[in-house]
Amino acid sequence: VVCRDGCIKAVGQADVIRHQFSGAAFERIIDCSGKCVLPGLVDAHTHPVWAGDRVHEFAMKLAGASYMEIHQAGGGIHFTVEHTRKATEEELFNTFKHRLERMSRAGSTLVECKSGYGLNLETELKMLRVIERARQSMDIGISSTYCGAHSVPKGKTATEATDDIINNHLPKLKELKLSGEIHVNNIDVFCEKGVFDLDSTRRILQAGKEIGLQINFHGDELHPMKSAELGAELGAQAISHLEEVSDEGIMAMARAKCAAVLLPTTAYMLRLKQPQARKMLEEGVIVALGSDFNPNAYCFSMPMVMHLACVNMKMSMNEALAAATINAAYALGKSDTHGSIETGKQGDLLIINSSRWEHLIYQFGGHEALIDYVIVKGKVIYQNERCGTMSSY
Repeated sequence: VVCRDGCIKAVGQADVIRHQFSGAAFERIIDCSGKCVLPGLVDAHTHPVWAGDRVHEFAMKLAGASYMEIHQAGGGIHFTVEHTRKATEEELFNTFKHRLERMSRAGSTLVECKSGYGLNLETELKMLRVIERARQSMDIGISSTYCGAHSVPKGKTATEATDDIINNHLPKLKELKLSGEIHVNNIDVFCEKGVFDLDSTRRILQAGKEIGLQINFHGDELHPMKSAELGAELGAQAISHLEEVSDEGIMAMARAKCAAVLLPTTAYMLRLKQPQARKMLEEGVIVALGSDFNPNAYCFSMPMVMHLACVNMKMSMNEALAAATINAAYALGKSDTHGSIETGKQGDLLIINSSRWEHLIYQFGGHEALIDYVIVKGKVIYQNERCGTMSSY
């Protein structure tokens, strides 16, 4: 694989490439004999900007408390909102940067990053500025998502929160987008019983679409809400979760070419019903994967997500790899430039210390000794010193 000016210039057999570029000078040559070159992994769903961990809630969940019971007792999203509102922009940026670095060491080269722990305009913009700062200063690729409708803020009804987002948040976002101060790609809503109903979700997503944001939202997670049908109708790029999706919703998503972003970590940690990956694949839905990294599902590793997708959702390793690369890029509207090793695409690559790529999925939690190089735009952003001295087996 030859990269130039951040893009893949040529792909082919080593001897053919050597002959083709015999007169060229390269800044760096990496010998991948006995190794595998893969597309960089794409994490299609994360909540990585927040303060205040929720490790205490993990103990509550293990003791039998449900997600909504914790949420209604003032925990969950509300706990994180309180801490995120108090945190300075600098504090949020420093923890976010550290998390992105850990994601890249686990092979992610493009990550979707949501706001959503502010729920008021001031804190949502603070989170989006933090994401923008990382987008400009770090090598890892970022797709930015406004998720002000992640929960109904305390003291407001869902209708009042919806009106606030449409009348105050989105006009300000449009202004900042036009001035170039903040780049936002997607709009997200948590469409769920007791949070935002179908009508409120429709209003917010439609208003976001009108200011040029791609629709990419949480749906049909804890209760069947007909979110999939709504997303297909509105021309959504992707819908996440879908543990409770209807058969009609699956068919509607397939027809609309709306990607399903499945989150095996969430179903695993919350002990939810597994998403119907097999049925979706059989019906022709574009299935993508995400880590859902957040204080409730603390996982940075797309290799572990792929492993869980294979074991718990019955995906094949080939399907899981496609879901964590080209299909995840599609879910973010970036499959023309990311997600596969093709001439003209961005030079985002992984080199793994094995002659068989399947080890990236097969070795559960083994990526630390397996990922040799992570490359973004043709530049090595991570080199694993341990790979040179130890076998990945």
